[in-house]
Amino acid sequence: MKLVYTLLLQTALLLFTNESTVPDDSTDAVGEERLTDACPIKLKTSGKCDGEECPYQVNLPPMTLQLPKQFRLIEKTLKEVQNLKEVVNKLKKSCQDCKLQADDNQERDSHEFLPPGTDDSSRDYSKIQDNRVRELHSKVSRLSASLKNARNQIYSLQGRLEQMSLVNMNNVENFVDNRIANLTFAVNNLSDKCSSNCPATQPSTGIQLLQGDCSNYYAAGKRHNGIYRIAPDSRNNSFDVYCEMESMGGGWTVIQMRQDGSTNFNRTWNEYKNGFGNLSREFWLGNDKIHLLTKSKDMQLRIELEDFNGIREYAKYEQFYVANEFLKYRLSISGYSGTAGDALHYNKYYNHDQKFFTTPDKDNDRYPSGNCGAYYSSGWWFDACLAANLNGKYYHKKYKGVRNGIFWGTWHGVSDDNINSYRQPFKKVKMMIRPKSFMA
Repeated sequence: MKLVYTLLLQTALLLFTNESTVPDDSTDAVGEERLTDACPIKLKTSGKCDGEECPYQVNLPPMTLQLPKQFRLIEKTLKEVQNLKEVVNKLKKSCQDCKLQADDNQERDSHEFLPPGTDDSSRDYSKIQDNRVRELHSKVSRLSASLKNARNQIYSLQGRLEQMSLVNMNNVENFVDNRIANLTFAVNNLSDKCSSNCPATQPSTGIQLLQGDCSNYYAAGKRHNGIYRIAPDSRNNSFDVYCEMESMGGGWTVIQMRQDGSTNFNRTWNEYKNGFGNLSREFWLGNDKIHLLTKSKDMQLRIELEDFNGIREYAKYEQFYVANEFLKYRLSISGYSGTAGDALHYNKYYNHDQKFFTTPDKDNDRYPSGNCGAYYSSGWWFDACLAANLNGKYYHKKYKGVRNGIFWGTWHGVSDDNINSYRQPFKKVKMMIRPKSFMA
């Protein structure tokens, strides 16, 4: 009986060893595939682990990533270009053969005059050769026309490929953005759930997901003005912003603030790109950050204005978007309402919508005789040049000369000014954005 148990034990060990030691196929040549019923597991069956955990090796099946459907069009277009290339090569070869044949015939019949006594048969033969040469020339002309047509088709296909912008990082970027948004939504839904009946525990000290903008903090119960850290795009670093939570319904992310002239706004392109100033007093948040905020959600803009006479007005726009640096931070703004007047769409000569950003060191405006940013000492979406400029110089009292101060072209009394008039300064200016879908 003891012998039978011994034999059964040895057989089980032999089977276990054979099944668990599966050779590694990761170095097989390309094209050699082998299907297995389960993922092979390789166990270390001999030697000592020296106090550490014994390693396990698991070979998982390859992963498959699904790309956007536009990538299929690239392959189709490239095949069409390759077919046209083969046609062009055939036409070129035919042209070369025709030319060689024509040259041979011309060498054999290159006599300008027939010698005396030449019989009629020679004359007929010469006429036949002349006709063949003409036919060959005609064939060459037709082939040249076909070659030109094929070249035009290639140019047309190249134009179509450029217009379709198939190899466009924006398409890939949007695809990845959607996937990340889905994952973030799933993480937020699961963060407060438990997989079982969990006992009461202390609040977690783990890492907390940052909010996308001030409206998210407001929805989470934050009701005080101040500096908050946000991350509108998970692929970029988080950054601090000033949140307006106590007025106009709350949830506003402030992108610009003027109140005492403590910050100079006559800055370079890179300074306006990255942002400058003090978030608690005067600042420009930065064009890159404004782009990320307006890209992540459909945003509305609210502008608060106050002059030194104590008059307060506002302008609200339902659509506000700033493009990336490649597009020179182009402004898209529409849907005005408010009491300050729509200075950003003043008239067809002074319209700041769809205009590029200009600074004293980078001229992107429509003024043909100079740089509006240098002339008015600020960075702004100038036209040729302005009906509004909230980044102008801060004046503490009325001033004369160039209108390079904070300016809003539809403000009270501005239309009555002349070149010798005193200019109206502003005491406070605030630009802030909030998602259009925000519910107070």
